[in-house]
Amino acid sequence: MNSLDLAFTPALHLAQLIRDRTISPLELTQLYLDRIEKYNPQLGSFFFVAAETALQEAKQQTEQLTHTSNPHSLPPFFGVPTAIKDLNAVAGMPLSYGVAVLKENMANHDDGVTTRMKEAGFIILGKTATSQLGSFPYTEPSGFPPARNPWHLDYTPGGSSGGSAAAVAAGLCPIAQGSDGGGSVRGPAACCGLVGMKPAKGRVSHAPVGDYQSGISSNGPLARTVADAAALLDVMSGYMTGDPYWLPAPEISFLEATKQVSPSLKIAFCDHIPPFTESETIVKATVQKTAQLLESLGHSLEMKYPSVESLIEPFTQIWQSGIGASGLPSTVLDPVNSWFKEQELTAGEYLRAVHQMQIFSRQLVAFFDQFDVLLLPVYLHQPIKVGEWAHLSPQETLEKIINWIAPCPAFNASGLPAMTLPMEQDEKGLPVCVQLVGKPADELTLIRLAAQLETANNLSLPIPSSVKD
Repeated sequence: MNSLDLAFTPALHLAQLIRDRTISPLELTQLYLDRIEKYNPQLGSFFFVAAETALQEAKQQTEQLTHTSNPHSLPPFFGVPTAIKDLNAVAGMPLSYGVAVLKENMANHDDGVTTRMKEAGFIILGKTATSQLGSFPYTEPSGFPPARNPWHLDYTPGGSSGGSAAAVAAGLCPIAQGSDGGGSVRGPAACCGLVGMKPAKGRVSHAPVGDYQSGISSNGPLARTVADAAALLDVMSGYMTGDPYWLPAPEISFLEATKQVSPSLKIAFCDHIPPFTESETIVKATVQKTAQLLESLGHSLEMKYPSVESLIEPFTQIWQSGIGASGLPSTVLDPVNSWFKEQELTAGEYLRAVHQMQIFSRQLVAFFDQFDVLLLPVYLHQPIKVGEWAHLSPQETLEKIINWIAPCPAFNASGLPAMTLPMEQDEKGLPVCVQLVGKPADELTLIRLAAQLETANNLSLPIPSSVKD
């Protein structure tokens, strides 16, 4: 296998090559660091590259592998390089949250998800780009290079996990962590042709701190295959001391679910989301094509979708409140975030918004009494160009955002599991994805179905031309 093919090999396969001693952690880490050095200047996918510590860890793991009598007893992702979004802490690495004045802010602890990934044997290559405070569905924070889409460098890789998605899609790492508070894993996955998952509320711990936006956000995986995403979710999941809410472990591992046959399911689907702007033609067509494929696989499909209009105001208020909660002055914030901060709610207004969101969530969850899964778009149109909305006022930008990401926030509000799956490419070469949403705490059904769709669709995306020189 040549180095280019190796860079785009799924993470689980890389882990197996390491256990078989076909390749060493040091060789693999150096391969990805070389690619980061070559391609990150044009992609802006990493804010910080931890080359020295990654190589040190890779050397230690290579030595351990050499002296291990049973390499198959090693952790599941032993020696596999990865990356952590720069909204999450990695001890000894910068934690900027996409705020330029915090570029030198060094984390003195690991977030819980970082700890879990280290325990699984991952080697952390660095911190990936995020929109400022994770606020936007594009990744262009002031003071940093904009993140770009490997499939077409004029376009965004999405946000706020745009750096992680671009890095995986460009073969700068085989798998990465992201976080999703309104589509911030699913949107970048859709922009970059990846599998991205927002787990159910309580599946992944926010330790050692907490979640200050009423449970709308979750850490989740970005990967090139359903199996890789499922295996990383297995790593991330589980209770950590002091969690205010959590889910029990599933009956089997998420990875094991990818090997099971999906039973016949009752699936609702829709290709646009009233009252928002109409979906782009290719977005509609891809949802319809996916619905037909699911029917051919023996599932029962019905066009239906619950109203989400009542969520717009309370969700927007809760989301905007996160800017005020950061404690940062307006002078260090981008114009839109500064405007958000000026809209800061009173405590009573925030609680009313949470109450309204919870009422909506009950209605949405009740919808799943009738269906096992919901199929719908991820975003209502394909990726925007880098800087496309930079000239707009904050109010105009917010309206554009709401009418792009409309299919995502309802499942953050309700805590339902949701995932993105690539299905085809458009005329520009940009991937086109669909979103699958499941019942409460039922990632297993989603993963079984996604694995079935992945096999049936048999999409083989090429290596992006921008990163194969």
